Amino acid sequence: MARLTGNSSSGQIEDQDLKAAEQLAEIYGKLTDELSRSIVGQREVLKQVLMALFCQGHCLLEGVPGLAKTLMISNIASLLSLKFSRIQFTPDLMPSDITGTEILDEEEGTGRRRMRFIRGPLFGNIILGDEINRTPPKTQAALLQAMQEYQVTTAGETFKLEKPFLVLGTQNPIEQEGTYPLPEAQLDRFMFKIQVGYPSFEEELQIAETTTSQGLPDLQSLLDSDDILHLQQVVRKVLIGRSMSAYAVRLVRATRPNEADATSFVKKYLTWGAGPRACQSILLGAKAHALLDGRVHVSSDDIRYVCYPVLRHRLVTSFSAESDGLTTDDIVSKLIEEVPEE
Repeated sequence: MARLTGNSSSGQIEDQDLKAAEQLAEIYGKLTDELSRSIVGQREVLKQVLMALFCQGHCLLEGVPGLAKTLMISNIASLLSLKFSRIQFTPDLMPSDITGTEILDEEEGTGRRRMRFIRGPLFGNIILGDEINRTPPKTQAALLQAMQEYQVTTAGETFKLEKPFLVLGTQNPIEQEGTYPLPEAQLDRFMFKIQVGYPSFEEELQIAETTTSQGLPDLQSLLDSDDILHLQQVVRKVLIGRSMSAYAVRLVRATRPNEADATSFVKKYLTWGAGPRACQSILLGAKAHALLDGRVHVSSDDIRYVCYPVLRHRLVTSFSAESDGLTTDDIVSKLIEEVPEE
């Protein structure tokens, strides 16, 4: 297992952090290569999941069934030596099914009875919430508390969750019957929305051949929880100039149709824009993107890269956008063209 060196107790970039950044760029390449032994393609998905993990964020993954989302996430957990839990969300799932429940336990010998808490699947490091929009709002709210506060409350008692803690919710974009769409406020809690697309012809051919001729390989662990917690501190110390921060803020503010300086394009195609949490996610995501590249300073390319996963689920499009066939990614691309860096 690769070990990262350094101490991030101070608030400034130190030599140890520079070394950790260089090591991470190398380890990221190894993570990608190792994962490719069992997952064909999907490198951008891996990159964005790792970025969210290093930023202490959560992800919403959207893709049709059969794209190996569950296998990919469980393999990422193995590569990082983290505890993986999968929750299949269903309409009858109750909050206690994911947080845990109390049972009446009888001690052997004494016969004394007491209540004992049995931890639910949320007590892991990487939590895959399959079809998160198929469970009622009450259970979604229990998940939201865990995502935001890193703790769960049951029977009047609060239990801390172990860090690192990452929730990856999946949604099927083509089947909405019997679902409970996530409200905008809950969508905003997800740092990234990651699109999991179809493989290319060559990738699909490789998938078909390898999965029908051999078993899954054993993956080598490359990081552990201590490494990840250290990197989460290093990410926040990556340097970002005031002009880059202002660029991110201008991009987010440009999504709001009610702003005085909103463009006619935004007024026509958006009914609601992104809030301040989007600015935070863009800056943190840009820092993580730079770190994966072995740098400790943010560039405008880093900001433009993270705009798509950060903004695509925070923009509410109008009927005009739907009728003209425009997606939120199309609108983000237009904004990037229009908003100046300085």
